[in-house]
Amino acid sequence: MYRRMFAAVGATAILALSACGADTDSAADDATTAPSTSAGAPMASASPSMMSAQFGPGCSAVPVDPANPGSFEAMAKVPVATAASGNPVLSTLVTAVKKANLVDSLNTAQGVTVFAPTNDAFGKIPKADLDKVLADDAMLKKVLTYHVVPGQLSPETLAGTHETLQGADLTVTGSGSSFTVNGTSMVVCGNVSTANATVYLVDTVLMPKS
Repeated sequence: MYRRMFAAVGATAILALSACGADTDSAADDATTAPSTSAGAPMASASPSMMSAQFGPGCSAVPVDPANPGSFEAMAKVPVATAASGNPVLSTLVTAVKKANLVDSLNTAQGVTVFAPTNDAFGKIPKADLDKVLADDAMLKKVLTYHVVPGQLSPETLAGTHETLQGADLTVTGSGSSFTVNGTSMVVCGNVSTANATVYLVDTVLMPKS
C-alpha cells in the first residue's frame, strides 16, 4: 500500500533529503501548504512549546538564530526537503536527495516521518561505496525512501516496527530521549518539526535488506 502511495506522490514531483555538515544552498523549491497534524506530532507554526520539544546531543549543532534557515524555528515553517537544505548538519543528505530527484516528492508528502542521516553518518560509509550508491539512481532512491515512514511519529509512538516508503520495515527501540533504529543507528536529535514532517536525525545510514 505504501509503495503505491509513494508512487502517487512521486508522479507529481520527486524527493530530496540532506545530511550533517556545512551550510548548503536551498535544495528545493518552496512547496505546498502544511498538511494536517498527526496525533502527538507538532506541525507548521513555530510555537515556543514546539521549539522545546527537540532532544538529543546532536541538536546543539543546529543554529539557534530564528533568522537562520537551518534553525528549528525556520525549519518548522517549510516542507521537509526545503528545511533540510537550510540545516548545516544535513548537507550530504541534501546532495543525495537532489541526485535522486526526490525533492518535490518529499516536500509535497502529506505527513511523514524522516530518519535523516547526518554528514557524520554518511562519513561512516567508505567513499568508494558511497560513490557507487550515488551513481546508481535506483539504489539511491531505494536507500533514501527506506528512511521515510508514512505518518508523523511523536517520541511517544516512535518505538516499534514501521513500514517505510521503500516497502521494507525498520524497527525503533528505546523511549524518552534515547532511541535506536535497526539496532545500530542512534537518534542524535529528535522530534524536529517541519511543515509536513517530523524528523529524527540519526548517526548511521539505514540500509534496507536486499
